Amino acid sequence: MDTKKYIDSIHKEIDWLHEVIHHVISMYLQHEGAKTHWTELAMPDISETDTPFANCIKEWNLTNIERVALILAIAPHIRPEILDIFFGQNKMYNRGFTEFGGVIDKAHSGFLPTGQTLFYLITALNPEWRVEVLQLFENEHVFQKEQIIHIESTESYLPKYNGVLSINQRWLHYFTTGKKTEQEHSITFPAQKITTNLSWDDMVLNPSVMDQIVELKTWLTHKEILLNDWNLSKLIKPGYRVLFYGPPGTGKTMTASLLGKKLNLDVYRVDLSMIVSKYIGETEKNLSRIFDAAAHQKWILFFDEADALFGKRTKANSSNDRHANQQTAYLLQRIEDFPGFIILASNLKDNMDSAFSRRFQSIIHFAMPSTKERYQLWQNAFSGTPTLSEEIDLYQIAENYELAGGAIINVLRYCALAAIQRESTIVTKEELIIGIRRELKKENKLIART
Repeated sequence: MDTKKYIDSIHKEIDWLHEVIHHVISMYLQHEGAKTHWTELAMPDISETDTPFANCIKEWNLTNIERVALILAIAPHIRPEILDIFFGQNKMYNRGFTEFGGVIDKAHSGFLPTGQTLFYLITALNPEWRVEVLQLFENEHVFQKEQIIHIESTESYLPKYNGVLSINQRWLHYFTTGKKTEQEHSITFPAQKITTNLSWDDMVLNPSVMDQIVELKTWLTHKEILLNDWNLSKLIKPGYRVLFYGPPGTGKTMTASLLGKKLNLDVYRVDLSMIVSKYIGETEKNLSRIFDAAAHQKWILFFDEADALFGKRTKANSSNDRHANQQTAYLLQRIEDFPGFIILASNLKDNMDSAFSRRFQSIIHFAMPSTKERYQLWQNAFSGTPTLSEEIDLYQIAENYELAGGAIINVLRYCALAAIQRESTIVTKEELIIGIRRELKKENKLIART
């Protein structure tokens, strides 16, 4: 890994940005001798440069305007001092130039470029190029599809483009180290990749549920053939929406993870607790980032406990109610239009808005496992180390205690800890019953002492 080479290619781009800034300001302020338009400056030749930064510029086929935007977002992280020129004073008003944009943060003494700063550089000499800058922040642009740069949110009363022009830290890390990291989980991207070390052999589901899961795998595998080769795109939308509903621990999240693992598709769980914003429009913006990235990267989106946000709408008796209903309507439309695969999980189907339920292509009930299924789950859980004492009748345990797969794993964890404290690998019947009692107590269920 040649990090010096990677950084050097970025520095050459920053050198070019430095020249661009000086030329734009000189021409704009009509300094003596200023004649060269910034577009006449030679951009760094990257045709033979093999670095993450240069290769991305070539792959994305970026224009000079797009390259200015990208390197302007990067500059504060690599060479913040080149932006100090924007601290210049407007002698007429004895203050900074409003048109330069930018902000100063208490944790950063330098100039942080904003969307307005970018607009100034591109449009100061050519106002008609404003549309070119606006396009950089449209959903279809590679900068947004790949979540590369964005404008930070501002208070609702401030101009939209007064927000800081930011580079996604994931991409900055890649440009400087050559290592790609997972998409960041944050307030602006409230989703996180989920994976599993388990396989389909570890799943214990009702045969009818497995049949429905096979249907989902078939769609994901043969979608393009059905829509394009079979010419069904005229009748069938490319998006697929499925509802998983049932008690906690019955395999909803694991099934979503296994679908992604089987088909080599990333699964991202949307964090509903981080979605709702106090600012009108911020919820839509945060979700839009997820939907756009998911469509571009072909992710499976998984909304856990979806009834918390997609549930029955309330009467609009207050501004908060109207805002909540507005968010729900937006989500309904985005999910309806999403061309990819979405899984929504809920404990209770009845919690879902009936208008929304009609939009599912498939609804799958993950019921509590039967005695036979619980017996298999118990066998799977204790198939290695630790093992159960010979006095334990595992089938009787499965018959007597109604527990879901997730609860059985919790019992396994408790029993393993209890056994290792005794410096043993054998779980006693007493430990097993205590573990079961702890799980049933979570659901306010009691069992007699055994």
